[in-house]
Amino acid sequence: MNWREYVKEVTPYVPGEQPKINNLIKLNTNENPYPPSKLAKEALEKLAEDYDSLRRYPKPDCDALRDALSEYMNMSPDKIFTGVGSDDVIFVLFTTFFHSDKPVLFADITYSFYEVWADFCGFKKELIPVKDDLSIDINDYRKENGGIVIANPNAPTGEILPLEKIEEVLKFNRDSVVIVDEAYIDFGGESAVKLIDKYDNLIVTQTYSKSRNLAGLRIGMAFANPELIAKIKAVKFSINSYTMNEPSLRVAAAVLKDEDYFKECCEKVIKTREWSVEEFKKLGFVFPESKANFVFVTHPEYNANDIYAALRERSILVRHFSIERIDNYLRISIGTDEEMKALFEALKEIIK
Repeated sequence: MNWREYVKEVTPYVPGEQPKINNLIKLNTNENPYPPSKLAKEALEKLAEDYDSLRRYPKPDCDALRDALSEYMNMSPDKIFTGVGSDDVIFVLFTTFFHSDKPVLFADITYSFYEVWADFCGFKKELIPVKDDLSIDINDYRKENGGIVIANPNAPTGEILPLEKIEEVLKFNRDSVVIVDEAYIDFGGESAVKLIDKYDNLIVTQTYSKSRNLAGLRIGMAFANPELIAKIKAVKFSINSYTMNEPSLRVAAAVLKDEDYFKECCEKVIKTREWSVEEFKKLGFVFPESKANFVFVTHPEYNANDIYAALRERSILVRHFSIERIDNYLRISIGTDEEMKALFEALKEIIK
């Protein structure tokens, strides 16, 4: 008997490259270019003094973080779920809610992990084509379904649906769960969290990896009505009761008290993004309007993979997707002003 007959075959998600290149300008994984709040360091220093606590399991309900988020969001704790980054959170949502005989709907150009999870879990899916300008048409989601997932702002395009459009999707699809993935919402969008009391089928996910400058600690959360949260926790506790570690919980709770620094970093990223948009235009790039911490660009006269390779030779890393419809685009994260100036100096050499 061959053990290979019993192995689950999947095509995995491919994350952004993390190479070891000296003096690298890394603009390929949408990380925040600024350091975490000083309160993160203080929380870790306190943990070092209390290092003996690490021999114990963290609390399964993630009480410290849940209660801090409850106070910060002015929301009851039973509407909050936390996990190891929004990837972990959304995967638990997929395994909890998507089991009907009807397909789950999401865009064909969106966060590519959705399709990986759908295939892994084995449920039906329908990829809804975005329009030629890469925008989402909510009318395409007016059909029978077993659930809906919308990244807002969308990745990798950066485009955002206004809140009234999200609400239209919710109104039409009252019989299925609608997940709104808000990984980039703090860079120019309006959150759908304010709608969770109005729509009992809505789940909103967010992350600390982008606007909170803490991708390295893997912190994510979901907001929904208490009944949905209870269902999510039942599944989570059936998989692993202790998903989040103590350092992440302590730091995540602490940095919520540094609202000024949070807003300052978001404003700096937005300001640099808007400056970069004008520079891309000067070089002849075209792109959807971005409300994220990246811009999704293409050039009508140059091949995206050639630009990607030329930038990499100059130790500047951006993201190229070898995916139909977007294989001539580059997703370029917003770095510091100095990093973006270096990018444009390189692009001026490449595009002559």
